[in-house]
Amino acid sequence: MSKQELPLLDRDDAADGCCPRLLSAPLDADQAAELASLFKALGDPVRLRLLSMIASGAGGEVCVCDLTPAFDLSQPTISHHLKLLRQAGLIDSERRGTWVYYRLVPETTDRLAGILTRRASLGAAE
Repeated sequence: MSKQELPLLDRDDAADGCCPRLLSAPLDADQAAELASLFKALGDPVRLRLLSMIASGAGGEVCVCDLTPAFDLSQPTISHHLKLLRQAGLIDSERRGTWVYYRLVPETTDRLAGILTRRASLGAAE
């Protein structure tokens, strides 16, 4: 796997301040590259499970001590996957004593959802 850093998505892509939508206009090369990095971060079953566990955690956060035992992987491997999710801007973390707590970054997931969602004015036949 590549060791490249995943860039955060630019929040000012659309003229109306919202997200560009795949079904409303073609993405330009920069938007496609940014989205590809985000999808790459999501393109692993372990990372999808980690994101799901974090997003559904009680109180909106999960301790790494609760994440690691859920997988048949070493702690450094889990840490690597969490690092990739952090670099993509999907999760954030906070150290409290010995443990690190992770939480979802809703702005990033909302933005991704907005990009993939058709506008309500588009009918099924369009």
